Amino acid sequence: MNTAVRVSAFSEPDRPKDLQIRYSTVGGAYVDVTGGGEHMKNRWKCHGCKDASRFPEEAYLFDMREKASAHASACRAIPLT
Repeated sequence: MNTAVRVSAFSEPDRPKDLQIRYSTVGGAYVDVTGGGEHMKNRWKCHGCKDASRFPEEAYLFDMREKASAHASACRAIPLT
């Protein structure tokens, strides 16, 4: 029996104006990386489990990309909305 959730089963949330990258999680939610770009303040937030980056004032895009991708590959929370 396959218990994997298909990403297409959930609707994509609105895209923020400052969206840099969007990842889909194992559970079908999305992780958004938002901010000013490569050398600016950036942050990530998961639409499934609501976890987020801790120190956006110190976060360059290359750092947020790695952390958001790692979270997306492990998060099994499903979107509630």
